[in-house]
Amino acid sequence: MIADHSTGNQTAHGASSHAVATIERLGRQSGAYVATIRTDMTLVTKGEVWGKGDYAKGGPKASRAATLDHYDAVLFYTNGETDLSDAQKRDLLAFVHADGKGFIGVHSAAATAYGWPEYGVMLGGVFDNHPWKVTAAQIIVERPDFPAMRGWSTGMTLTDEHYQMRAAPYSRGEVDVLARLDPQSVDLGTPGVHRTDRDFPVAWIKRYGKGRVFYSGLGHTDESWDDPRVQSMFLEGIRWALGSGGGEVRPHPMSDAGQRADMTEKR
Repeated sequence: MIADHSTGNQTAHGASSHAVATIERLGRQSGAYVATIRTDMTLVTKGEVWGKGDYAKGGPKASRAATLDHYDAVLFYTNGETDLSDAQKRDLLAFVHADGKGFIGVHSAAATAYGWPEYGVMLGGVFDNHPWKVTAAQIIVERPDFPAMRGWSTGMTLTDEHYQMRAAPYSRGEVDVLARLDPQSVDLGTPGVHRTDRDFPVAWIKRYGKGRVFYSGLGHTDESWDDPRVQSMFLEGIRWALGSGGGEVRPHPMSDAGQRADMTEKR
């Protein structure tokens, strides 16, 4: 679990500390996983990582770190281009695509590695902007059957810094949107709103090769991480990415699930 904003905005994501602390606690309390928290990218590799000085390879207290092959999933709450080497980038993609492991993206993980196109393909989307800043918006639940949506309902309100995705690589043919913003609950005339399709996903799942990817744009504020609905969503999303939670990936057009959700809400 990596909370590294050293290559991005240094002041905008103060909630990352509360986020990873909350995610670590949820894993231990539920027994679903044990998380290692890092604020650097050193362990994102299939190579060897050793300590320094006496702890270096061959030293009297040689200590080798647990790297990707030790873990079942990687979580990014990151921002900016990252300082991953080309070899580390290949290792991370292979970890998910070829090894069938999990990847979880939190909030600004979509505003990460703009210069690494395959990362955006793996994640399922790339951040465009957040035209409404932190605001209250209503939610349309598209996959009420998926475990991460337990406790969620169409019409409920969430206050967060809601993201808008770029036109590509985000595609409903590739990602299975679990929930999206109700476009009627936000001002579509706000400067910076670019999506004419009114599709603003809040959370999705997808397959990347053999692996599982879960992403949610929620989590900008401390208050968001104290919301039981957000906590439950991330717990179940992580559990699914680890391969221990049920639920198939079923990409669908917004018109199918979305219109049904709208109609259900209006009755």
